[in-house]
Amino acid sequence: MSEQKLTATPGQTIGPFYGYALPFEKDNQLLAPGLPGSIRLQGTVTDGAGETIPDALLEIWQADAEGNIPQQTGSLVRDGYTFTGWGRTAVDNTGNYTFTTVNPGPTEAGSAPFISFVIFARGLLNKLHTRMYLPDDEEALARDALLSSLPEERRRTLIATREADGGLRWNISLQGENETVFLTYPGA
Repeated sequence: MSEQKLTATPGQTIGPFYGYALPFEKDNQLLAPGLPGSIRLQGTVTDGAGETIPDALLEIWQADAEGNIPQQTGSLVRDGYTFTGWGRTAVDNTGNYTFTTVNPGPTEAGSAPFISFVIFARGLLNKLHTRMYLPDDEEALARDALLSSLPEERRRTLIATREADGGLRWNISLQGENETVFLTYPGA
C-alpha cells in the first residue's frame, strides 16, 4: 500500500452567525441570575484597530465553585439549577458579551482558577482558544505555569478585573498591541 499524502484544503472564514441557528434560550446562563454564588462575567470583543466586533460567538468551559469539573452534559436545555460548566453567547451589536456563572474554584490545591474560552468570529479561519484567570489570588497566579511563561504585558491580557458588584470583566482583543494571548492545541 502506497502512502499518499493528502493536501489540506484552505480554511474558510467563520461566520456570519445566524440568529436562528447557534444561539438558544438561556445559552449564556450557566445558572439562573440571582442564585446564591452567581456572578456576572462580561466584556467586549475588539479587533486589531480597537473596534468592537458585533458578530462574534463565545463559548466558555469551567469548573464549579469547588473546582470540580462538571460531569453533566452541556445540554441545550437549561433548567436554571444544574451547573454544566458550559455556556455560549453571541456578542451584541456593540461587541459586548455577558455570562451568568460562578467563580470557578481551583481544580488542584493551590492552582489558579480560570475559565476556558473558545472564540468564533467573522474573518477567522479557525476558532481561538484562551483562558481567563480570576484576579483574586496573586500567589496562585504567580505559580501558574502558563502565566509565568509569559512576559508581564502579555500575562495581563489573561487576567480579569473584579467589579464592585463581585462580577468579572474581561475584554478580548483579537489583534494589535493588546492582543489577548491565544493558545494552540495540536489537532484541535
